[in-house]
Amino acid sequence: MTRRERQALIDKGELLPLMEAFYTIQGEGYHKGTAAYFVRIGGCDVGCHWCDVKESWLPELHPPTKVDKISNDAAQYSDTIVVTGGEPLMWNMKPLTDLLKEKGLKTHIETSGAYNLSGEWDWFCLSPKKNKLPTNEAFKAAHELKCIVYNNDDFKFAEEQAAKVNEDCILYLQPEWSKRDKMMPKIVDYVMANPKWKVSLQTHKYLNIP
Repeated sequence: MTRRERQALIDKGELLPLMEAFYTIQGEGYHKGTAAYFVRIGGCDVGCHWCDVKESWLPELHPPTKVDKISNDAAQYSDTIVVTGGEPLMWNMKPLTDLLKEKGLKTHIETSGAYNLSGEWDWFCLSPKKNKLPTNEAFKAAHELKCIVYNNDDFKFAEEQAAKVNEDCILYLQPEWSKRDKMMPKIVDYVMANPKWKVSLQTHKYLNIP
């Protein structure tokens, strides 16, 4: 396959830069504790300085992989497939989700929402970032808003984002892992004073699982 042919398939979403895929327990948000198969797509230019998967940023480091292989592998493990990144919406997700839905699988996405929506999603977890804000379409689609709290200013940012989502969206505040000891007491106090919010923890890290 020539470089041009490969790029054409990437542009169509028939090849995706697959960083890793693994079966584990969802550790965060609404579906925490649920067994799920994670598909981590490489490529992200949002650039959060505290990102714990910076090796996902450069898509060229991750092999372009056929979506039929990704979907076939996923179907062997779970009926819940979580597509994450990186930033998965940098790519056309429709070919992948079409295949997953054909197999009767539930499709979840974790995204900053900074790019145009593609794909069919049973659960849309929106995690906005200051460097590149979500599109209006992403705010409307969100089932779950997960705001990461790194410092005090992030509470104000979270409220600004919460004002843009639909009224049924579930609101979560999650401490950035390296700041959890400092920020968790503040998150607890904030949620108690503002009970529309819930606390999200990276429980998989406490359990020492992927």
